[in-house]
Amino acid sequence: MRTFVCVQCPLSCQLSVSGSDEELVVEGNRCPRGREYAIQERTCPTRSLTTTVRTIFPDFPRLPVRTAGEVPLQSVHSVMEVINSLQVEKRLRPGDMVLAKIPGTDVPLIATDDMFSGGNEYERAAPGH
Repeated sequence: MRTFVCVQCPLSCQLSVSGSDEELVVEGNRCPRGREYAIQERTCPTRSLTTTVRTIFPDFPRLPVRTAGEVPLQSVHSVMEVINSLQVEKRLRPGDMVLAKIPGTDVPLIATDDMFSGGNEYERAAPGH
C-alpha cells in the first residue's frame, strides 16, 4: 500500500492505494479527481517543472521557464540536463516557446518572464546587485 496527500484540490485528502496495477483500490479521496490522481501517481507519476535557463544578455542573465505540461517523474533528471544545456539567444515574452519539444517528451518549454521589461524580477527588485 502507498499513501500520499492529494494535490488536485484544496481538500488535501490523505490517499492510500493498494492492489495490483490491473486492479487498484483507492481510499481516502473525497472527490473523483483524488481517485484519478492516486491512480496516476501509482502507475505513471508526472511533474511540472519550473527553473531558469542561461541567456546571452548581461541585463537578463537567467530566464525563468516552465514546462507547458507534465513530464514523467522518471524523466525529470534527463529533462533537467537538456534544460540546463540551453542558452536563450533572443529576447522572449511570457508564453514564448524556448524549446518546441523537450527531447524524449512532447512537452514544450516556455518563458515565464518578460525580457523586454528591463531586467528580470530579481534585478528590478534590487538594482545594482
